[in-house]
Amino acid sequence: MQHNPKHAGSICPCSLAAMKLTTKVFGFAFGILFTTSLTGWVYAGDVSTNNMDSSATAPVDTRYGLFDLLDHRSSYGQGVYPEPFLVDDSDLEVNEFRMDWLHTRSPDLNGNFLTTEVEKGFGLLTVELEVHYETDTVNGVRQQGFDNVDVGARYPLYQYVSKSGFFDTTFGTGIEVGIPTNSPLSKNTEIVPKVFNDTKIGDHFTLQSIFGYSALLGGGADGGVNTFEYGFVFGYTLSHKDLHIPGVQQLIPVFELSGERGLSKDEDGHNNIVGNIGFRVNTDAIGPIQPRLGVGFVFPMDNNARENQHWGIVTSLVFEY
Repeated sequence: MQHNPKHAGSICPCSLAAMKLTTKVFGFAFGILFTTSLTGWVYAGDVSTNNMDSSATAPVDTRYGLFDLLDHRSSYGQGVYPEPFLVDDSDLEVNEFRMDWLHTRSPDLNGNFLTTEVEKGFGLLTVELEVHYETDTVNGVRQQGFDNVDVGARYPLYQYVSKSGFFDTTFGTGIEVGIPTNSPLSKNTEIVPKVFNDTKIGDHFTLQSIFGYSALLGGGADGGVNTFEYGFVFGYTLSHKDLHIPGVQQLIPVFELSGERGLSKDEDGHNNIVGNIGFRVNTDAIGPIQPRLGVGFVFPMDNNARENQHWGIVTSLVFEY
């Protein structure tokens, strides 16, 4: 469930330029996914061929789970994937507490979005609880209150790791339910089933992708609104041995794409795409707690997103314990 800034008011029809940009974004994203998958399979085949010899040693079976769909060598849940800023998290989190603040600006709109989240892992199952508070100022009129309280869960379904570990990918599914607080900003229940993929290539590059179908239940103007949500998180992890920064375990530059496409009512066919470029700093642990700090610059990538914001700043403070 992606909490992109949304404001009341009519949405103008998508321009030809916006549709072209959306097509380019989808083409680029799926091209990356195809390329990474092809790279992994080709590389795995090469390694397998090169390592053929007369050895009689039986290979170690690393498969487990239902129908042996999972792999013990997978990096899923090992702290490899950076926590996203705008896109929903998809990695396994054992014990995590985080606080995020997103500030957005445009000539007529001023928004602040505060999120507090707790995630807990039970085996490979991650459950989460999110509480959101929002303040909007539109043409000098201020509106504020608690947004939906989100309860969610996710679980990996299939993993593939090449023989050398160079290519590592996990597919999974999840669901989130937004419970309305009956504030001026929260009147409808939201249900979002989703699928995700986390892929690691080599020692540095990661790609997280997620796709969901959002359905708003209940009455009012938002009741019955359906939306296709999608997000991509590109990361490049630099470890302490790469940078030698005192007190820093990892520095991770991040680029995100967070998008929505309306599927019903007045928003049918309308796209809203937001980008974010930032970084996370994972510091040395303080006792049993490891702080992970992050900051990013948020910007619109199509005309609809530009109506709601011209720019934004997001900050994130994560505690692993």
